Amino acid sequence: MRSNSAPGSSASLGVKLGALGAFLFLNVPILIIFLYTLTPDETTYTFPLPGITFKWFGVAVQRADLWRALILSIQVASVATAVALILGTLAAAAVYRSSFFGREAVSFLLVLPIALPGIVTGIALRSALGTFDFPFSFWTIVIGHATFCVVVVYNNILARFRRMQGSQIEASMDLGANSFQTFRFVVLPNIATALFAGGMLAFALSFDEVIVTTFTAGQQSTLPIWIFSQLVRPRDRPVTNVVATIVILITFFPIFFAQKLTAGTSDTQGETK
Repeated sequence: MRSNSAPGSSASLGVKLGALGAFLFLNVPILIIFLYTLTPDETTYTFPLPGITFKWFGVAVQRADLWRALILSIQVASVATAVALILGTLAAAAVYRSSFFGREAVSFLLVLPIALPGIVTGIALRSALGTFDFPFSFWTIVIGHATFCVVVVYNNILARFRRMQGSQIEASMDLGANSFQTFRFVVLPNIATALFAGGMLAFALSFDEVIVTTFTAGQQSTLPIWIFSQLVRPRDRPVTNVVATIVILITFFPIFFAQKLTAGTSDTQGETK
């Protein structure tokens, strides 16, 4: 059912000002970080800038500890995303297709990690792993990140399942397709964009997560932890700003494309109803 409001109708002045204020509030600090990556002064931050230089980008590229942290963050985010895609899809399919006692409670528990502060999840995981004498390593970071990445994938896939027509799956089974064939030729094409969007969001969230990493990383350092460790070193502040800009850019593109995918799919489905 289409909305009664005209697509070309103009928003009120108050709505426009509110949207502009929210946009500036969220993005001006990011712009300031980018500007200070260009300052030639490594200890004093003034505006306007005393000059413009790109030397800090070269300094950042030469930092071996930065590269180790970057590679570790990408590895953790990739593995956590893969785990989230599998578990989140299976959980969404189970909740959508099956009726069992406590289904709503299971759904609530699956979503709960994204609502809890990261520090709470980190402390809980550290206590649980410590109880079983599980050594802190790369895999404990993955476990910590996967707990909230699963939520993102689960929500995306479950929402897509609810917009699917169950008759398609029934028709596939009636025509002799087995479960694997039905999933490959019917279910997967319908959830592909939601799966891709959920994976990109999960990667972006995992890549810049810091609280859970702090409590599960042991001696390893991911990129957010590296950034925080550099804040106590004033002379390294320009390099830290460069790295923060890199993190923003890396997380921006997955979120941007995920939003485009989900918005485009919603618009298309809304027009066909």
